[in-house]
Amino acid sequence: MDTERAPFLRITEIFHSIQGESTRAGLPCTFVRLTGCPLRCVWCDTEYAFTGGTRMTLDEIVEKVDAVGTPLVEITGGEPLAHPNAFPLAARLADAGYTVLVETSGAFDISGLDPRVIRIMDLKCPGSGESARNLWSNLDHLGPADEVKFVVADRADYEWARGVIRERGLDRAVVEGRLGALLFSPVWEAVDLEDLAAWILDDRLPARFQLQLHKLIWGADTIGV
Repeated sequence: MDTERAPFLRITEIFHSIQGESTRAGLPCTFVRLTGCPLRCVWCDTEYAFTGGTRMTLDEIVEKVDAVGTPLVEITGGEPLAHPNAFPLAARLADAGYTVLVETSGAFDISGLDPRVIRIMDLKCPGSGESARNLWSNLDHLGPADEVKFVVADRADYEWARGVIRERGLDRAVVEGRLGALLFSPVWEAVDLEDLAAWILDDRLPARFQLQLHKLIWGADTIGV
């Protein structure tokens, strides 16, 4: 195939690491980090992926993932679903037998993702500065394998997330097996961890409290992990 015309994506990095979040935290994972994001969350920890990157064809990306040889692959960013070719990349990786995770902000339509792909959708709380970007219709396209994450910066964010969970029936969806998981993730060094744990316990939410495991291992400022 003519590589000048072949489908491509701009890639910030492809690396092998320990999955730091989601229900698969702790597992070896190959990360494909796409370049570019139209959102500007105030606490973003991947600003280095906003620009730059290397142009790679989908074939080249899959070849590099194959060379790592880890069965779990995550497509992330930036915001991966801002790029149309992220959708065929996810399908190609699923065709190759990988368990494919896509970490997305929830600001872009997820309905076009291959049904084999596991969606980890980060609904933006008000403290992010980007909650107006949430595309609520995405909730209709989540299934039993998918996960919804709330990154909370303070008590107000937590209460907002709790309201969304209850008003939109996400708690019932988890209990009934129609949604894989609800995740609460504290903004790094912004929320008292004991407080967040107490809020979740007091409200009896069927949610998972998660920390960013990769930051605990390698530090908050280390990239490529």
